[in-house]
This record gives sequence, structure tokens and C-alpha cells, in this order.
Amino acid sequence: MAQDPANPAVRVSLEDLAAIVARRASDENAASYTRTLLAKGVAKCAQKLGEEAVETALAAVGDDTKAVISEAADLLYHLAVLLQARGVALEEVYAELGRRTGQSGLEEKASRRGA
Repeated sequence: MAQDPANPAVRVSLEDLAAIVARRASDENAASYTRTLLAKGVAKCAQKLGEEAVETALAAVGDDTKAVISEAADLLYHLAVLLQARGVALEEVYAELGRRTGQSGLEEKASRRGA
């Protein structure tokens, strides 16, 4: 993981983000937005993810690249929080993505309709 996440030149991976969220979730002494959000439950985490998804989509159709970047970062953070709230490991999501790469997107969508 990067030494200083406040430094914009530092790259923070999805794995780093998931680890930060997990650490904050388990630190009962920490006062953090992450802990506050997780304490409100899965439904609140899902609501926040939805809000960020809409804000990201709206920023994408606007003419402000910085807004898209900012909203996308918020979206990824809230996805990491939701996964933590549901007990889903990022590796499980990666495995699902890997499973899907062996078929076309149209085939994958059709297979979900039959399930």
C-alpha cells in the first residue's frame, strides 16, 4: 500500500481501499465515517452506493472531468463499504469477473436470465 494516501501522486488500489475499510470497520475506538456508515447497516450502505452511482453518472454527462474523477472515487469507496457490510471479499468479485471473461457479455447476460 502507498505510504501517504493524501498525496495525489500515490496510487491506492481497490485492494488497498478494501483493507482500509476493513481496518476501520474493526477498530472500535476509531471515530470514522466508515464506522458510522457501517453501524447504520447494509440498507444505508446500499443507499449511499446508489446515490454515488447516480452522481457519477450525472457527472459523466456533464463537462467536468474532475467531477467524474471525484464521483468515481466516492463510488468505489462506497462499493468497498457495501462489500464490507455484506461480508463479501473483493477476491470474490474478482473471481466472478474472471468467470465472465470466458464468454461474451451477451452470453453472460443470457445465462443470468435462465438462473
